Amino acid sequence: MRPFHEALGSGVLLCDGAMGTMLYSKGIYINRCYDELNLSAPETVAEIHREYINAGAVIIETNTYGANRYKLAPFGLEDQTTRINHAGVTIARRQARGKAYVAGSMGRLTSTLLLGENLTSDDIRSIYAEQAEALSTAGADLIIIETISSLKVMQLAIEATRSVCDLPIIAQMTVTEEGATIYGDQPEQIAETLKALHVDVGGLNCSVGPQPMLAAIQRMAKTEGLRLSAQPNAGLPTLVEGRYIYLCSPEYMAEYARRFLAAGVSIVGGCCGTTPEHIRAIAVALKAKAPLRRELFEVQIEIDRPDAKKATVSREPTALERAIESHFVISVEIDPPRGVNVARVLQQAKELLDSGIDAINIADGPRASARMSPMILGHILESQVGIQTIVHFCCRDRNLVALQADLMAAHAAGLRNILLITGDPPKLGDYPASTAVFDVDSIGLVKTASNLNNGLDLAGRAISEPTGFFVGVGVNPGATDIEEELRRFEAKKQAGAHFAMTQPVYEPKLLEQFLVQTEKIGLPILVGILPLVSYRNAEFLHNEVPGMTVPDSIRERMRKASTGEKARELGVAIARDALEAAIGMQRVIGAYIIPPLGQMRLALAVAKGFAGASRP
Repeated sequence: MRPFHEALGSGVLLCDGAMGTMLYSKGIYINRCYDELNLSAPETVAEIHREYINAGAVIIETNTYGANRYKLAPFGLEDQTTRINHAGVTIARRQARGKAYVAGSMGRLTSTLLLGENLTSDDIRSIYAEQAEALSTAGADLIIIETISSLKVMQLAIEATRSVCDLPIIAQMTVTEEGATIYGDQPEQIAETLKALHVDVGGLNCSVGPQPMLAAIQRMAKTEGLRLSAQPNAGLPTLVEGRYIYLCSPEYMAEYARRFLAAGVSIVGGCCGTTPEHIRAIAVALKAKAPLRRELFEVQIEIDRPDAKKATVSREPTALERAIESHFVISVEIDPPRGVNVARVLQQAKELLDSGIDAINIADGPRASARMSPMILGHILESQVGIQTIVHFCCRDRNLVALQADLMAAHAAGLRNILLITGDPPKLGDYPASTAVFDVDSIGLVKTASNLNNGLDLAGRAISEPTGFFVGVGVNPGATDIEEELRRFEAKKQAGAHFAMTQPVYEPKLLEQFLVQTEKIGLPILVGILPLVSYRNAEFLHNEVPGMTVPDSIRERMRKASTGEKARELGVAIARDALEAAIGMQRVIGAYIIPPLGQMRLALAVAKGFAGASRP
């Protein structure tokens, strides 16, 4: 292969993904020293390298992230430092065979290193110099110093590396969701420091998923003369049956690889949670979009123009809002048809209206399937049936231009109630090879709608007249990481949301607890109700649908029920109990019922007798 510097200047290079995640997936638990596997399980390490090379990676990192004497000491392996690093490089070089560059990986010394507490500056230099020399003499093509949270430690690691070898250096810091290191170093400061240290590539890796890392990389990109790298995690980990699972799909990572490319990165890859499947998807995305120019497009939308209107524009309440003032509202969810015939949907809408249902909420490409536009269907139902609709808008399929265009068109068509969500990734649906846009997440989309309600587009330019949307957002009372869910819920409120619709709730106590947790946020709630139809259905929802929680007690009741109609009757009874309990709770202004498997009669059975009920 040509020298690394030449390749670096010729276009974007694809690095591999996580080593630890892959070792973990092969049954090696985290109480093992993963670096020592270079000695005891070299073929396992080699197999992972091969998988990443076959997926398209042209840079592979050695399995030496923690192979320094400080990290090896707790395992009694500090005297094996050189041997473990040599073995790591040897394994990687045998798999690379001229098809990939071997990057000697050096990671952080502790997760929360504060100089002066445990190690002196001389200690840190010595530790990194020992490892860098071992990697260099074993034949690494370059050194990658990664997941460092302190600029001071990064400087010491770079100085140590340069003292023992002249290999190219990739220096990667790690930041939080807020875009800064845990010590408060901002992306601009990181970029300027790494540039001053004359590293070959400076960038970010680990800790956060693609979206927050992109925002930080875009800020770093404003520093001229620094080549950038980006290796995000596959989102945040979720603990599932004792294992940590990262839920970002390969196509989601690939879409963000395109955006990193547009931001001007020279190296892109993955960190925790990424697999050869993620790298393969990124490789395809990079081939399809060669770097044409550097673009600086901010994901976090802020209007700073001095001439932009700042005042909040008052708006008329929608018909649904007026209904909320008088009673507990009930909506029923309808999926748009897969074709152009709306006769069946019109019939269902009329039946719902006649049954006292207040509104119909219309999904937007549910499960990433190709269906009629919910905006067009909403207009048809409101104009031909006279029932209010809550139209879903997701971020998956439209860029920022199209999102604003469709929202303005929806307003012009008379639609006023909207639910703004991120959307299911394409991999879950009928077209897994299709691309996803995700210019913004649901929080950014709420900001977009709020700006339009104030008469402005995202560039701060005035539109002809303000929109009047009643803006809803999704929220999950049973989220695995409830603190993160609450943080995002607060952010949605601050972005301009007016109400929220929950994931289906089966246990009133869970909803009561959530209402207490969100009391200060104060958004009114439409609780989700999804009647179960069988024990198998309950197990599927609980174990395989992200964000869904069916309590053990409910699943046990469904297990004891016989199958068929009796199981469906029990499912309706459980749903009615949840609905009745919700009606008596403060801030719960209504419910939306999801017909299980499209069975509208079951949704009506749940709602029977509750339509028009008084709120406390």
